[in-house]
Amino acid sequence: MNEVRQVLGYAVQKLLYPLIRILLRNGMPFGTFAELAKWVYVDVATQEFRIQGKKQTDSRVSVLTGLSRKEVKGVKEKPGPTDVGTLERYNRAARVINGWVQDRSFQDGWCEPAILPMEGEGPTFSLLVNQYSGDVPARAILDELLRVNAVTRLKDGRIRLLQRAYIPQTSETDKLNILGTDVAFLIATIDHNLICEPQDAYFQRKVAYDNLPVSALPELKRLTKQHGQALLEELNEWLVQQDRDTNPEVKGTGRKQAGIGIYFFEQDISESEQ
Repeated sequence: MNEVRQVLGYAVQKLLYPLIRILLRNGMPFGTFAELAKWVYVDVATQEFRIQGKKQTDSRVSVLTGLSRKEVKGVKEKPGPTDVGTLERYNRAARVINGWVQDRSFQDGWCEPAILPMEGEGPTFSLLVNQYSGDVPARAILDELLRVNAVTRLKDGRIRLLQRAYIPQTSETDKLNILGTDVAFLIATIDHNLICEPQDAYFQRKVAYDNLPVSALPELKRLTKQHGQALLEELNEWLVQQDRDTNPEVKGTGRKQAGIGIYFFEQDISESEQ
């Protein structure tokens, strides 16, 4: 057990370095981080570490977390940190772009996303938004996609797709929201693989070398972008056919969120690590 805690402590320290770098760059002091960590400790202990058939008491949460019962009670009385608006905007914009890329009704003769008029007969941007983003006004979605440089509006008023994925480029808050989703998915996958049987493990792989010349990185970035995007689009084409928001006729029980993430990384190797 001591060895596990030692290794876990080292692993947590490593993952905290880039996180703390982001927090300091954005002006979040330690006290705020500590309060957030305390809230999550209490929430996870309360929701996920119950004894079957028994009510989860503040005393048990106190034992699990190491916090006093007074601290546990105080945390429970506070509302949790949320940013529903940013997440909802992200999801709606992503669904519209996905429909534009995948739905043949909104493609041109070369099976590429068509240049769409805002209104009118046939496939239009307003129709696209109506089908893939519910009751949100088309103008609001257009403003968002223009804001992140995902589309451009031509002189004749038609709208052209520039990016085949919703990637916030101008808003720091939107970029930080991705931190809260993508990193959480990766850690949740690792958590699952730590406790599951080998045959039930999620796919989790990476390829990396630690003695590469700087000149090799531009080509690696290009290959990652090219092949990674191609793989994601291929998998997306299959996933969109299984999604009941897009295809209400899809049968089956339960509701799951699942997906695949690809990322590029690089870092300097210090003399102590060589």
